[in-house]
Amino acid sequence: MKIAVIGGGGLRTPLLVNGLAHSDLPIDEIALYDTDQDRLSIVASLAREYSAAARACTDVRACVSDAAFVVLSIRVGGIAARARDEAISLEHGTVGQETVGAGGFAMALRTIPHAIEYARLVAREAPRAWIVNFTNPVSIVMQAITSQTSARAVGICDTPTELFEDVAGVLGLDASRCHFDYFGLNHLGWLREVYFDAEPQLERVWQDPALIGRIYRAPLFDARFLQMMRLLPTEYLFYYYFPRAAIDNMKKAGATRGQALVALNAQLFRDLSASTDRRGMYERYLAARDASYMQIESGAAGPTTRSSADRVTSASGSVTGYDKIALHVIRGIHFNSNAIIPLNVRNRGTLDGLADEDIVEVPCVVNANGAHPLHVRRVPDHVRELLVRVKEYERLTVDAATTGSKDAAVRALARNPLVGEPPLAERLVHALQALA
Repeated sequence: MKIAVIGGGGLRTPLLVNGLAHSDLPIDEIALYDTDQDRLSIVASLAREYSAAARACTDVRACVSDAAFVVLSIRVGGIAARARDEAISLEHGTVGQETVGAGGFAMALRTIPHAIEYARLVAREAPRAWIVNFTNPVSIVMQAITSQTSARAVGICDTPTELFEDVAGVLGLDASRCHFDYFGLNHLGWLREVYFDAEPQLERVWQDPALIGRIYRAPLFDARFLQMMRLLPTEYLFYYYFPRAAIDNMKKAGATRGQALVALNAQLFRDLSASTDRRGMYERYLAARDASYMQIESGAAGPTTRSSADRVTSASGSVTGYDKIALHVIRGIHFNSNAIIPLNVRNRGTLDGLADEDIVEVPCVVNANGAHPLHVRRVPDHVRELLVRVKEYERLTVDAATTGSKDAAVRALARNPLVGEPPLAERLVHALQALA
């Protein structure tokens, strides 16, 4: 089996290669391609320390030809573009994280044309291949790929499964034996209930605010707020529910997450060129990156590493992390296993109020025929308006990216709940595109 990675110069690649190489999949080759060939050379060299099956490609067609799966993980403009987007958004007094608000919008406009081009290439060169899309913003990129190409694709994100495992750990449950009633869009999802041995479990959380405080590794949500909602939102809902707090915390820190990652990534590449312990250096980098996750935005006093005390390891092991979820999806399709995984797929009537072709994030059964969304009960009224509005914004963003129309871009960004006003949307579009 051949697996291709478009965006192989990304810093998740060695982690992905390690997981694939040590799995039970019959992998012969892991082909890596990136437009930045110098960066790819460094990352591919590190990846080969995890598996000799990894090889760098100079031609994307050769990379994807005859592949059974193509992992799409591109970052157009690199981490510097993210840092710039976030800084511009902050200057305009609005949230601009890389997948949320004006920052996510700018990233989508840059990324969608390239994602469509690559998906069409895969459809031509490897028509039986499945695209496993890591590329952010996942929901919008998947909306573009599925509406504009014939490629077979699923979108993945580790956010839902991390929430699932964190909740199960706090409740002392084996996550592999739980059923999670979850619904939403990528980075806009809610956990409604957890079932263990057919019994609902979240009443224990609603009755004990101390448990709520242990679920999230950063101080994002007030316990009373969640008790009133009776839903556990994924951490990115912090930007929608408390945007002013996020903005104030970033201003207080004097930096955005993107700016912090620019420095962290630059240090890694310097260390890799000087160190003989390249794997150790890389793994320390991953730990440092994870520990700083949402630290700036939440105003956390220290690192936000998850506590191992709140994890219950299942017999099958943790499936959190992009690399593990990608492996889980690929195994589910290859072995026809009917695994249940939260993925980004076409709605097909799953969530009421959205079109069949809209991309949603819900638990899916994964087998040789792809990913099939499970039935989800009616979305609660108090989150429906936000869900529908964000999906409308996503559709409009795909239209703006595929037409190149500035007017369409302003209309799209004005529908984003974190922007809202056409004059602000116009100023942001001008500022973001002027430096593109």
